[in-house]
Amino acid sequence: MATTVLAPATLQPPAAAIPAVRQDPALVRAGLIAAGLCFIGLFLILPLITVFANAFSAGVAAYWEAIRQPDALSAMRLTLLSAIIAVPSNVAFGLAASWCIARFEFAGKQVLLTLIDIPFTVSPVISGMLFVLLFGAQGLFGSWLLDHNLKIVFAVPGIVLATIFVTFPFVARELIPTMQALGSDEEQAALTLGASGWRTFFRITLPNIRWSLLYGVLLCNARAMGEFGAVSVLSGHIRGLTNTMPLYVEILYNDYQFAPAFAIASLLGMLALVTLVAKGIVEWKSARDLAAASAGKTGDH
Repeated sequence: MATTVLAPATLQPPAAAIPAVRQDPALVRAGLIAAGLCFIGLFLILPLITVFANAFSAGVAAYWEAIRQPDALSAMRLTLLSAIIAVPSNVAFGLAASWCIARFEFAGKQVLLTLIDIPFTVSPVISGMLFVLLFGAQGLFGSWLLDHNLKIVFAVPGIVLATIFVTFPFVARELIPTMQALGSDEEQAALTLGASGWRTFFRITLPNIRWSLLYGVLLCNARAMGEFGAVSVLSGHIRGLTNTMPLYVEILYNDYQFAPAFAIASLLGMLALVTLVAKGIVEWKSARDLAAASAGKTGDH
């Protein structure tokens, strides 16, 4: 008895049975877009315009004079120093944590994930106070630090520690989902073919996660240079020594030096704009590489 094999096309539902994609009315779409644009303009664009307008309110010469003051240059140097130390430290931690979480099963894995998120949930001011309780003169390690002539609170090391603490989730939280989605098949294949662990990392793992890593670095750097709360608690506000750019802006503003305050704030605003542009480029390149990879897999099949 002959068996009839149905063609795949006969198994598809008729076109009339496929429901049409529902679209919201044009008025609703226009209203939502207008609401979004108004929100962006009111809470993002308008404040930036105000900052730059006030920064140059006294003229370009006054602007350059404000950012060339010794205290301003000291604040810039300390801000850059904190970022230069905090970002690589968080990159190393983020790579190690994401590798462990994405590649291994171990007791306490969920606890580690929870600990990574602590800086997101704890107020920066509270985190600064915790460091004071640990390293202050009356803190847990205060007497030992005094005996060895080491100073952390109200000094540069405390500012660096606070910056590392508040920024360390950014890189890890970008890398963990990426490495989990990629899996370990390519890495296992490379190891099977005789590649060393480091060679596998630099030739297989790192190229696959490069855009997520760069995205995390951008966010980490922006937060490190703009951090205020934790740094304010630990700095002591010593002019020319322990003031970062955000703290220096506060001091100038409280002294009614509005034009210099906005001049320094404009530098942080420029950093935010550069970060946004770089973020957009990273997202575009990441989407392009993902589309190319998907097209390649489709072509192979």
